[in-house]
Amino acid sequence: MRAVGYRQSQPITAEDSLIDLDLPKPVAGGRDLLVAVKAVSVNPADTKMRRRNQPAAGEAAVLGWDAAGIVEAVGPEVTRFRPGDAVFYAGAVDRLGSNAEFHLVDERIVGPKPASLGFAEAAALPLTAITAWEMLFDRLKIRETVPGAAPALLIIGGAGGVGSIAIQLARRLTDVTIVATASRPETQAWVRDLGAHHVVDHTRPLPEQVTALGLGAPAFVFSTTHTDKHLAGIAELLAPQGRLGVIDNPPTLDAMPLMRKSLSLHWELMFTRSLFQTADMDEQGKLLAEVSRLVDAGTIRSTLAEHFGAIDAANLKRAHALIESGRAKGKIVLEGF
Repeated sequence: MRAVGYRQSQPITAEDSLIDLDLPKPVAGGRDLLVAVKAVSVNPADTKMRRRNQPAAGEAAVLGWDAAGIVEAVGPEVTRFRPGDAVFYAGAVDRLGSNAEFHLVDERIVGPKPASLGFAEAAALPLTAITAWEMLFDRLKIRETVPGAAPALLIIGGAGGVGSIAIQLARRLTDVTIVATASRPETQAWVRDLGAHHVVDHTRPLPEQVTALGLGAPAFVFSTTHTDKHLAGIAELLAPQGRLGVIDNPPTLDAMPLMRKSLSLHWELMFTRSLFQTADMDEQGKLLAEVSRLVDAGTIRSTLAEHFGAIDAANLKRAHALIESGRAKGKIVLEGF
């Protein structure tokens, strides 16, 4: 089968940083689905893994943690899906990725593809929707008030893939006031269109801008990027006993500025459940089923921003380069081989 991967961890500018591969077609066993991949999207996780993970000698790594496709075959223990079902999912970080014609994925972390979306639009959603949902509702618990705090949520990096779906989920499913950060006219327009009540510029000090909105000290901050750079400002602007959620991975993060206000720090990694085979691993499949329902009901929409064409090494290199530039908004999707 055709796939895209790499044999040596290199900068994206290297000629063979990503290469087209010919690999054996996998076989479904256990609770696995064998999915014929129709579309994928690219996440910062892809670029980080390419830069940091060196495959064993003579082996190739295949990236990709977002896919939409058709179930080709099922393992003997599968109960939720059957061949022919259209699905979408984000996969597992400790398995071969979805940048391949056929891909194995555990049925517990798979959802039915939204019927109202094409494969490309659907592929833009799983990883970011799971990350945003788990952070907002499982970690930060934004439906639960913080005494004395403004019922407001600051999303740092509102125009990114996770920020784009987090804005929609918070706006459509809660009553919190959403303040999103964006620094360029086009990204500011993007986050407003997605439902942000207010927009501030993350290239300028955040506390002064948030205070000027007149909302009061917010209860929640969801930091998707550059948390180490913004931490002092976050500690200043959050209400006492407020909650900070983080998904990026700065080299170090000194949490001591959070102590004086008894601010809580919450990490979110959507791969945790599959990586550790947690007892509630199937919550991700249920979550994606609910996302699918919300999309089909018109409550939320795909965050696809750019379609880069077919799934091949050249187009994936373009996508990695754009993400690494820090100028991407929403999601970049590729479709077909």
